[in-house]
Amino acid sequence: MLLVIAADEGVMPQTREHLDIIQLLQVKKGVVVLTKADLVDEEWLDLVRAEVQDFLKGTVLEKAPLVIVSAVTGQGIGSLLELLDRVAEDTPAKTAAGPPRLPVDRVFSVTGFGTVVTGTLVAGEIRVGDSVEVQPQGLITRVRSLQSHGEKVKFAGAGQRVAANLAGLEMEQISRGSVVAGVNSITPSNRLDVHLLLLKSAARPLKNRARVRFYLGSGETLGRVVLLDHEELAPGAMAYAQIELEEKTVAVKGDRFVLRSYSPMQTIGGGVVIDPAPGRKHRRFRSEVLKALETRERGTPAEILEQYLQGNPELPDIVDVAAGTGLQATEIEELAHQLARQEKVKIVPGDGKVYLSLTDVYRRMAGELQQMLESYHREFPLREGYPKEELRSRKFPALNNKVFQFLLAALEKDQLVRCTAQAVASPSFTGPGPEMNLIINKIRKELAEACFQPPAWSELAGAAGLSENASLELLQHLLRTGELKKVGENLYFLDETLRMAGHEITGFLREKGEITIGELRDLLQTSRKYALPLLEYFDKERITRRVGDKRLPGKALG
Repeated sequence: MLLVIAADEGVMPQTREHLDIIQLLQVKKGVVVLTKADLVDEEWLDLVRAEVQDFLKGTVLEKAPLVIVSAVTGQGIGSLLELLDRVAEDTPAKTAAGPPRLPVDRVFSVTGFGTVVTGTLVAGEIRVGDSVEVQPQGLITRVRSLQSHGEKVKFAGAGQRVAANLAGLEMEQISRGSVVAGVNSITPSNRLDVHLLLLKSAARPLKNRARVRFYLGSGETLGRVVLLDHEELAPGAMAYAQIELEEKTVAVKGDRFVLRSYSPMQTIGGGVVIDPAPGRKHRRFRSEVLKALETRERGTPAEILEQYLQGNPELPDIVDVAAGTGLQATEIEELAHQLARQEKVKIVPGDGKVYLSLTDVYRRMAGELQQMLESYHREFPLREGYPKEELRSRKFPALNNKVFQFLLAALEKDQLVRCTAQAVASPSFTGPGPEMNLIINKIRKELAEACFQPPAWSELAGAAGLSENASLELLQHLLRTGELKKVGENLYFLDETLRMAGHEITGFLREKGEITIGELRDLLQTSRKYALPLLEYFDKERITRRVGDKRLPGKALG
């Protein structure tokens, strides 16, 4: 970082503002440059140097090297370049871990190539051919080509200036302040939790819900500052706050930002992002809210992970957790397994991903789910269980169907639920109770005795004293278990009775080669009322096939 001060002007208001911004962004190293040395004499230059050194006392640049240069005469330019090389060598390289993040500071179109964005890659690596996402617009694209400092490159790492040619996007779809990032690696939000410093130089206290200009990365947007434990913040003071933005932005935990007053436009403060997408408004003056924010900002990685999961119970995956906590994905996975061994975190695997929940939250959720299932079984004792999609929409509306299935698999593995293809049941659920079993046995006996002349279902249900709803529930239960088969309108046969009929028909066909309705009536000692729907049923089962008024052997008989 260069702090440039004109020798003929000295420290100006904008110099003070630039230094404030440097400190708000927590820049660690820099070089101070006095320019236009050719416009002043040595005596004046000494005075300005002394003024600058006094101005920088107590700041991050107090011990920064100072170089005097002139663009006109070339004085000091060589020394400045050498100094910049030394400072760069002594500065640790940015880590390439994590997904790429490129705040866009310029966007333009090149004939024959399309849309190009430029910026400084602040995290990760980006390669030609990578799929990336432009946020907050949510545009998926591909990196067609890359340049760094005018040279074509195959990839670029954190800290490099990059020009990226993006496939399939129009220039108008992207703007300064957009961020090119790994797909699904960051979440746009119009709300941020922050730790805020109001500069000592601020002209007045910052009131709750003050309108401000918010600067992060290469973006600027308007917003309001919600102070969580103050009605107003005095100059020089710090506070936890929630920034409510008028447009969505993208950030990660640990990002630095700058605030300027809405009018007049002056830098008044800044700070650090604690939660880039809190999802909900916080209640002010709540100790638990402030404690949670303090943990998110200063806690150990394990504390940060647990606190994040406490506030995000909808089974976030590791990518989501990384974006929300600022921790690396590999670190999160290692921590999750460590905390799982301590029974603090529950790991839910699925589709090659890892989803996480606090064990207490998982157990509480499982308990609530079991209560729902028991209640459902009491109300619908004849059903196999709670329909899955209905259960998801009522109990887990925030989970998509895929993650919901992973959760059910984990619950079933822990013997907390029992699943079928379409429903979820309590492990202790055994089906109908004693009273209903008596009714089922009675109906089963009546159908067995009636054999090939069963009464209509409505007659059976009425004789058993069942209401219309109870009758329908029982009928669906018997059909689902396969005990009953529907043969015609309001006409149902026991499965074993149908198998007997099929056996008789098969034997007759093999002996005679064909069968009529009258012959089936006589064979089964029934009436035409039952013989016709029975033949139509066996037509569908391909035991028989109709040819005129006769039935011949169907495909199922070979």
